[in-house]
Amino acid sequence: MQISDAEWTVMNLIWESQPTAASDVIEQLAETHAWSAATIKTMLHRLVRKGALSATSSGRKYIYSCRVKRADCVLHASRSFLDRVFGGDTAPALLHLVESSKLTADQIDELKKLLDSMER
Repeated sequence: MQISDAEWTVMNLIWESQPTAASDVIEQLAETHAWSAATIKTMLHRLVRKGALSATSSGRKYIYSCRVKRADCVLHASRSFLDRVFGGDTAPALLHLVESSKLTADQIDELKKLLDSMER
């Protein structure tokens, strides 16, 4: 399933606080983004059609929950990125990310341990 950048924003919010009323999603995203309520409702409906969210009605409210796990979406998005940008080759992508990032000493140690464990 392909999720746009704006839809990722909606999904991240709902993953953190599900189940979530549409009014709460609109309130939170209207504060942090210049999106109208209609735009946010459109994204919610689109995510339901894609199968990423489920919606139930409770009186006059719509309550949204995620139907997909964040880890599954991250895996799909990262695989898609690798395929598009690096021809599916992981090593150049990792090298680029490591070289262009400001890693802490702890993060570098963690990467070393991971690479060491993969060699064994």
